[in-house]
Amino acid sequence: MTRTRSAAVLLSAVLALGACGGNDTPGERSATGGTAGAAKGFSVALTEPDHLTPGNTSSSYSIAVIQALFDTLVVIDPDGRPQMRAAESVTSQDQKVWTIKLRAGQKFHNGEPVTAQSFADAWNAAAYGPNAWTNNYYFGNVEGYDKLNPEAPDGSEEPPKPETDKLSGLKVVDDTTLEVTLTAPFSQFPITLAYTGFAPMPKAAFQDPKAYDVAPIGNGPFAMDGQWERNKLIKAKRFDGYAGPRPAKSAGIDFKIYASRETAYTDLRAGAVDLLQTIPPPSAPEARSLFGERFLSTPSGTMDYLGFPVYDKRFASADLRKAISMAIDRQGIVNAVFNGTFKPMSSLVAPLVPGYRETACGEACVYDPAKAKQLFDKAGGFTGTLNLYFSNADPSYEQWMTAVANQLKQNLGVADVKFRKIPATDYLSTLRAHKQDGPYRNNWVMDYPSPQNYLESMWGVDNRMGWKSDEFLDLIKQANSAPTMEASIPLYQKAEDLALAELPMTPLWNWQDQSGYSEKITNVRIDAYSPNLDTITVK
Repeated sequence: MTRTRSAAVLLSAVLALGACGGNDTPGERSATGGTAGAAKGFSVALTEPDHLTPGNTSSSYSIAVIQALFDTLVVIDPDGRPQMRAAESVTSQDQKVWTIKLRAGQKFHNGEPVTAQSFADAWNAAAYGPNAWTNNYYFGNVEGYDKLNPEAPDGSEEPPKPETDKLSGLKVVDDTTLEVTLTAPFSQFPITLAYTGFAPMPKAAFQDPKAYDVAPIGNGPFAMDGQWERNKLIKAKRFDGYAGPRPAKSAGIDFKIYASRETAYTDLRAGAVDLLQTIPPPSAPEARSLFGERFLSTPSGTMDYLGFPVYDKRFASADLRKAISMAIDRQGIVNAVFNGTFKPMSSLVAPLVPGYRETACGEACVYDPAKAKQLFDKAGGFTGTLNLYFSNADPSYEQWMTAVANQLKQNLGVADVKFRKIPATDYLSTLRAHKQDGPYRNNWVMDYPSPQNYLESMWGVDNRMGWKSDEFLDLIKQANSAPTMEASIPLYQKAEDLALAELPMTPLWNWQDQSGYSEKITNVRIDAYSPNLDTITVK
């Protein structure tokens, strides 16, 4: 699947469309508010999430659950087109002041009405610096963000407490109207609203945030059925009071938590779990043969990268970083570890994204051991232990890092390479705190199909590499303020070129999601943006 529509068409679609489309066609409703015939539930294999509060997680494992529990304002359909979901419309005259109209009659799972205030409260909580929520930076372009995130004064490690906990750029006009004022025109804003970090939260969430995180109250087609059982199970049931555009067609979902995809795949084969969205690549050929039409291969917006801690003087040389990049045989690793199912990359953005260029990285991402060694020597080589960082979330991470280690030893002569395998729950916090002193696995799961989502989120202010470039930030600012999404693309490409020239992080490969499901379920529709768990029916 490719995205052939222009970015301008994507934006015009989100502004013009009302109600629903794509995946949001309502099913036949029963007298109780559920979908007729939805008497049984099914199970989904999952890796342990970090949080279930929408504003406090960017983990793909968490998002899989949140997408079932919450309706965002906007959704991206399988063709990459924005559609309205909780919103009735998203409009602007100048792309700086946006008016969001909500669908009437929406409810949270506890019966509380979903209002404009519900979104304002959730966004304020995420943007409030002292909360330290993961998705804080997504609200950085809303007026008043700086006051919620004051900088630490000179000589102090701790910033002062904000004088307010409300974004001045959010105005609740009435129960169904939210006005958002940005710091500058931003043509990508409507598409960002598809990200789960912009989901609403009820007033009950703020009475006990810790309790809410293990039993979140959403506004989606499924509701929590008890509390999250850590490292074991998350149960959800159909919400019969749901009045949105995608009623659940099953009675519920058991998210069964696995320590590894291999174990989950074994259970899928045995019929002990109904849906696995991430079949291990080495098992893909067998799964394709075993499951037939119940095996799905979906192009992904997910990318793997190797990041460099440029704040460490040993990695300050762009030639050194380029040498490491050119010493990595991406296709060889894809063939050996991922059974040829992934695509080696020479771009910082995924092929699904408007403005993608297949060879943007040029020779810096081409396997060339001889030239890599020349650049390595020119940069002065590397002394001491080269630590490679990755999490323990998946065995394939260590497999491909082992291949990278061997190639760096063989092609560059790096003698001492060690692994630093970090628990998955601690990995992102380790990177954010700049505790890594060597190259590290970095992964990005696309939130919405825009170059901005990749470039600003990963290479912008306070990035994990410690890379700083005023020119890059200025290009991103210009692109964000472009009059249309189409006009923004050349500017994002210039920013990408600048990042690739310095290479603080090098692209490795683009994922292709391999999924399989049991004979028990039907109507399984998985795309790059959503598993569409609401459409699944149980035989």
